[in-house]
Amino acid sequence: MGQKNPVTVYRLVMKDKIEEKIIKMHENKKKLALSLLSGSDRSASLNEDELLQWITR
Repeated sequence: MGQKNPVTVYRLVMKDKIEEKIIKMHENKKKLALSLLSGSDRSASLNEDELLQWITR
């Protein structure tokens, strides 16, 4: 609270470890949420199985 200066955050992630998988999953979920909210054609064409596969990649 009260921070007025910009703050830089660096993430150190090891290759082929769970951290990397979590970040990739987060990116996929963010892309999916954005496509669902924007009403793009891709989100409308997903069935339940495809949606679950896309989220858990």
